[in-house]
Amino acid sequence: MRFLVDNQLPVHLARSLAARGHDAVHVVAVGLDSADDQTVRKRAEMERRIVVSKDEDFFFLANRPGDAGRLLWIRIGNCRKTASMAALDHSLDAVVAAFESGQRIVELS
Repeated sequence: MRFLVDNQLPVHLARSLAARGHDAVHVVAVGLDSADDQTVRKRAEMERRIVVSKDEDFFFLANRPGDAGRLLWIRIGNCRKTASMAALDHSLDAVVAAFESGQRIVELS
């Protein structure tokens, strides 16, 4: 899978996804650390990437009629980086399966 990790999530998340065999980049690595949500979403769609974000705005963007963007919506409350990373690591196979089955929005909570 191809992922674009949004700014509120750590760079380490992109590295962790890459270590698990996915093509994952963080917005900082592609010069989008100051970009607005629309720009990030457009870049992800152009590169056929799934946005990984905690930002509810991406959920609203992905739910607009005709939108083809995909989103891994991280809904884990404020917690330490290790806890959120562990939750994603534990659920990653199910997340990948959901996207492979055609889901456009997958929520991790």
